Parts: sequence; C-alpha cells; structure tokens
Amino acid sequence: MFTNPVVLSVIIMTVLCLLKLNVILSLIIAALAGGLLASIPVSEVMKILVGGMGGNAETALSYVLLGALAAAIHTTGVAEILAKNIAKWIKGKAMILALIIAIVSSFSQNLIPVHIAFVPILIPPLLSLMDRLRVDRRGIACALTFGLKAPYVALPFGYGLIFHNIIRDQMNANGMEITTGMVWRVMWLPGVAMIVGLLVAVLFSYRKPREYEIDRELVAIETAAAQEGSIEKLTTKHYAALVGAVAALVIQIQVDSLPLGAMVGIAIMLTFKAIQWKEIDKLVNSGIGMMGFIAFVMLVASGYGAVIRETGGVETLVDSVSGLLGGNQLIGATVMILIGLIITMGIGTSFGTIPIIAAIYVPLAASIGFSPMATILLIGTAAALGDAGSPASDSTLGPTAGLNADGKHDHIWDTCVPTFLHYNIPLIIFGIVGAVIF
Repeated sequence: MFTNPVVLSVIIMTVLCLLKLNVILSLIIAALAGGLLASIPVSEVMKILVGGMGGNAETALSYVLLGALAAAIHTTGVAEILAKNIAKWIKGKAMILALIIAIVSSFSQNLIPVHIAFVPILIPPLLSLMDRLRVDRRGIACALTFGLKAPYVALPFGYGLIFHNIIRDQMNANGMEITTGMVWRVMWLPGVAMIVGLLVAVLFSYRKPREYEIDRELVAIETAAAQEGSIEKLTTKHYAALVGAVAALVIQIQVDSLPLGAMVGIAIMLTFKAIQWKEIDKLVNSGIGMMGFIAFVMLVASGYGAVIRETGGVETLVDSVSGLLGGNQLIGATVMILIGLIITMGIGTSFGTIPIIAAIYVPLAASIGFSPMATILLIGTAAALGDAGSPASDSTLGPTAGLNADGKHDHIWDTCVPTFLHYNIPLIIFGIVGAVIF
C-alpha cells in the first residue's frame, strides 16, 4: 500500500504543506510525483492537471465575485457600525459577547457572504472591551471559527452552497451519483458537533477571566466617545448594502448561481449609490486579493484530483485497504476520517481538499458498503476537519488577524490548538458514528 502512487503523492503533499510550502506549489509537486510514480510522462501529467482544473471553475469565479461583494460591503462601513453597537449593547456580559460574535460571524457564510472579510473590521474595535471584561480570547477564537465554518458545513446557502456543490460534483465525478439536496440532509450532523464544541469552549473551557494588559489611553478615548453618543446611525447607503447582500442570497437560492447573485448584489449597491462606479475596479481587485488565492487553490486541487484518478492507484488503494478492513464499517469510517484529518490539516482548506479525498473515499466507501448518505458525511466531515486547528486555514488565520491586532494573541496556542480540540474531536466522533448509522 505504501508504494501506491496515490498514497505517496498524498504524503508528499501533506509533508510539503506542513513544511509551509505554498499550498498551490505543494499540490503541483505532489501531482507530478504521483503521475511519475504511475509512469505517466511529465508533459501528460501537466495536461491532465490543467485540464482537470476546469472542474472548479464556477467555484473559483464565485469566490472572486463574492470577494468583490465583500469589499463593497466593507466600503460602506456597515460592519464597523455593527461593531460599535455590539460594544454598546454588551456592557458587562462577557459570555454573551462570545455567543453574539459566533452568531454575527455565522452571517458571513450564508446571509451576508463576506467570509473572513468582516473579522479585521469587527474584532479590533472590540479588543479593549474584551480586555476590560477579562474575556479569554481563546473562547472568542472558537466563536469566530464556529461562525466561519459551521454554517457552510451544515447549510446550503452562500458559501455552504459552494461547499455542498463541490461534494456533489466530486462524488458524481467519481461514480457515485447524488444531488445537492442530499448533502444538507446529512451534513446537519457535523453542524451539531460544532455547536457542542462551541458550547463547551464558551461555557466551560474559557469561561474563567483572563488578564490582559489594558490600554488606558484607548479606554479613555472610547469612554469619551460613548458619552458623546458618537455611534453612527445607519444611512441609505448602509441599507442599500444590506439589501444588496440579501438580494445576492435570494438570487443564489432561486437561480442556483452564486456568481449571478454576487453580480446582482453589486448592481443594487451601485444603483442606490452605496458604492460609486469609479470604485468598481478597486473593489474587483480587492475581491481578487481577498479570495483569489483560495480560488486558485480550488482550481489546482481539482486538477490534482484528476491526476490522482488517472494514475490508477485509487483502485489499487481501495482493494488493499478494503481487504484490510474486512468490510467492518466502524473501522472503515474511523480510518477514513483519520486519513482525511491528516490530509486536510496539511492543506488547511476544506473546500480544496474535497476533490482529493473524494477520489479516494467514493470507491473505498462503496467497497465497504457505505450508503451514498454515509459517504457524503464521511467526505464532508473529513474535509471540514481542515478548517479547524490547521495553521494554514483561513478559519484560523482570520480570527488571529483580528484578535492579534494589538499583539496579545498567539496564532498556534490561542487559536489553532483551542479550535482543534473543541471542533475536530466532536467532528471525528459524530462523523464516525453518523457514517455507521446512515
């Protein structure tokens, strides 16, 4: 099994990612290695890689356009107003603050699909309030990661529709026909697992006060501003931004096209002058800068999946592993989830790993006797593991970017370790048990 080109390719890819080589370069090198080990000429490997990238073209376009929509919403200042009002409402309720942040961040994946763009806008203005309340920022990191991840895992809206459609497309490409509607009917279970992790983090693990050095000068400025009643009110452009975001969601649901929804949202904001015509180039460039890297990871990962399938090593791997498992679904689910954990932790993106693990999981799950619903759960759960705890994940990088704005928050120990413990452990348990039940 360890001479299998698929296994060796995945190991190479994972090691390179763990060594912090750029994910795109790691995928290309791993694809070349897998192809060469399967005796495919280098030129042919590159043709397969480039040809396979088209499988995620719509997803990549969705990311870029949603990035532009996020930049447009950012420009209106509506998120900053929300942050200031949260600070006004929360007063001395530290635990409620974490739960509100979890709810607000959940909107960023489905209702107002701005992804991590809201974090550097919403969180830094709240840091001094957190310090005064002695809030443990590890709990806030868990709340943010929950909002950045749980909604797209469980709900087929916004980024969730992208995630669910990738699962659908990759399972269909590997010979197991499913529809998008089947995905959410089983992916609610990982969503429940993440709710459990959130409640444990906020109500138990990080409930005790934690001391941070307080910036007295900043506190004095904020207190004076609050006494003057300087919190900005929503204006026409802010309401136009919110209408544009909601319209993007509605169009996406009705037409099943996220790129079209983003275009309509931007058009509404232009029409009602929430953004200016002369700002369009800047907003699109911001969208590419914000989401372009993830879009390219998606494209290359799809091409990598095509190379993996072409090597013929998947069938050999399925035969060898299924023979070792002896048809035991409990052991099979455990092994598959743990393999997914290694792959997704190394790459750090749940969206980008689906084409990779689907190429392995679909035939393996079929050989062990898992139903399509159980296979969806295994793939979705294994992919989701990459967004909690991985140092390379935007669901950990985003929270750190906001919480470390004043240099008091460590990426590994204050974000990655807490989110790994509180989300990956329940995801693994729920994923294994759910796969056996479904």
